[in-house]
Amino acid sequence: MDFEMARFNMIEQQIRPWEVLDAGVLELLRQIPREAFVSEAQRGLAFADLNLPIGHDEAMWQPKIEARILQALAPKARDHVLEVGTGSGYLTALLASCSEHVTSVEIHSDFIGLATERLQTQNISNVRLVEGDGARGWPSSKPWDIVVLTGSVPNLPSAYRDILAPGGRLAAIVGREPVMEAMLYVRQDEGAWSSRSLFDTVLRPLVNAEPPAAFVF
Repeated sequence: MDFEMARFNMIEQQIRPWEVLDAGVLELLRQIPREAFVSEAQRGLAFADLNLPIGHDEAMWQPKIEARILQALAPKARDHVLEVGTGSGYLTALLASCSEHVTSVEIHSDFIGLATERLQTQNISNVRLVEGDGARGWPSSKPWDIVVLTGSVPNLPSAYRDILAPGGRLAAIVGREPVMEAMLYVRQDEGAWSSRSLFDTVLRPLVNAEPPAAFVF
């Protein structure tokens, strides 16, 4: 398979038509080899317009969803990122390539092992992979500039209201099947938030995603 042609077609036929035009995002998609973050047997499907199953009833996001979320989060070189759900490690690699550091939390230990190998192969070292359950929040001694949840949640867990720095951005797929939205939340200051819907989609929920209470914006 000609991976370079498949990558070009993915960007031109899937990513750009979905209003992802940020030059930095498009360049990252060219540079970080998506096929290196799936199994050998799945490499022919790495650029397909689908959520690619990766085990444990989990899936790698469609390329256009990854690109659209990355564009909305607009990571900066000094940003510290919390990712909940490492999965294949590909989104982790994208985030790490345009931020200072990524902490990625994953509940499945074998995913951590695979992602570690894949990130090392790409010489990406500014990532800390942690085994744990971040579906209802993640304890932290410092605020985060970016938080992204890679599985859906019925409501945004209230614990996440306290871990974003002022100006911080949080992306999450919120709702219940068949009605879900990709949402971007921005913390304006200590008490003010803004939110906007990016697009409609349906994704599998994070393991243990049902929260006891929701934070209402």
